[in-house]
Amino acid sequence: MLHPVFGKLFAAQVLALVGTGLLTVALGLLAFDLAGAAAGGVLATAYTIKMVAYVGLSPIAGAIVSNLPRKWVLIVADAARGVVALALPFITDIWQIYLAIFLLQTASAVFTPTFQATIPDVLEDDDDYAKALSLSRLAYDLENLLSPAIAGLLLLVMSYHWLFGGTVIGFLVSSAVIAMTAVPGRGVRKQRPFRERLTRGVRIYLATPRLRGLWSLTLTAAAASAFVIVNTVVVVRNGYSGSESDVALALAVFGGGSMVAAFALPGLLRRLSDRPVMVGGAVMMTALMGLLVIFEPGWIMFLVFWSLIGLAYAAVVTPQGRLLRRSAHHDDQQAVFTAQFALSHICWLITYPIAGATMTAWGMRPALAVLGLVAIAGLLLAFYFWPKGDPDEVTHTHDDLPDDHPHLHGQGHTHRHALIIDDEHHNWPNRR
Repeated sequence: MLHPVFGKLFAAQVLALVGTGLLTVALGLLAFDLAGAAAGGVLATAYTIKMVAYVGLSPIAGAIVSNLPRKWVLIVADAARGVVALALPFITDIWQIYLAIFLLQTASAVFTPTFQATIPDVLEDDDDYAKALSLSRLAYDLENLLSPAIAGLLLLVMSYHWLFGGTVIGFLVSSAVIAMTAVPGRGVRKQRPFRERLTRGVRIYLATPRLRGLWSLTLTAAAASAFVIVNTVVVVRNGYSGSESDVALALAVFGGGSMVAAFALPGLLRRLSDRPVMVGGAVMMTALMGLLVIFEPGWIMFLVFWSLIGLAYAAVVTPQGRLLRRSAHHDDQQAVFTAQFALSHICWLITYPIAGATMTAWGMRPALAVLGLVAIAGLLLAFYFWPKGDPDEVTHTHDDLPDDHPHLHGQGHTHRHALIIDDEHHNWPNRR
């Protein structure tokens, strides 16, 4: 049975993401109408703008709203996305797509890290939190499965421009659901200067080996998913002479594979630690990209590959909340979730332009080859930064603390405990 507060937050997430999924399909078709075969380049630019907003604005926004009530931050950000979405049906030029994406994702840069950091406060049990992460992954997959399926049905009876109306409804109803939810407050926290709030999450993140490994694996995931998101419409319409509904189907099977993984992961993570699951997904994803470079599949096999890439993608990204929760004290979790949001989107900031430019210039298989090399680089970095073992408790020495410091009480300068980067632990012992 769902926790009542999480249940409402989950419902709000589903509503917003269904609207976002309709937006993804409609935006791809709009780009194809405006730019034809160059639609991949237009979408790559649009998604690059999205990443710039996420990377550049989320740390600043996070620092600004870090002392504001979470509930109102979520409501205002969701409502702002709904207002921006009202303009989407009236877009007639490519530059308007870029402006709308920037404004929409600026609001998302506030909403998403705040939402993600709220869930650990609602669900304190590790198993409950693991299940919640999988449900959240399923919600994200609705953007790639249920929404395209709905879009495919709607496109049989109406123009894609009407799909943008679903985006508006999704955001506004999501905002209303949050307004009726008892969102937990931030609690009593140590007050820090704005400059420290701005950089603290990134400093903790980059000082923690498992989080540097997470960042590296995210690069692998971004390499595969960027190709899917940016180029599916071109591959299906031009490569397979598919229809608008076929585009929706291809995106849906990618999301379907991801949903299969999300259902399986809670049980799998009870038997295995996060690292082998995430690394295994990254290896699988990279291998699938390599096979697509070598072989040119027929339509059915293409859909099978898309579903398997979706499955591997979910195995990499779903457990990330467990790593973030494990790697930060309660007071710092909002900052670390914001850091993950910003730093992870640097990966897509790299891969979206590569996906669009290489597809436009050289076609599907060379584009996959280039992105496959990016995926391999992410894997190698993950093996280097995040070695096997990853113990919670680490032996370390505090040469920087006086003998009477409270942290040393009864332990001495050299001791062993669960290590988290904080005011007493600025660096990781034997840091790579």
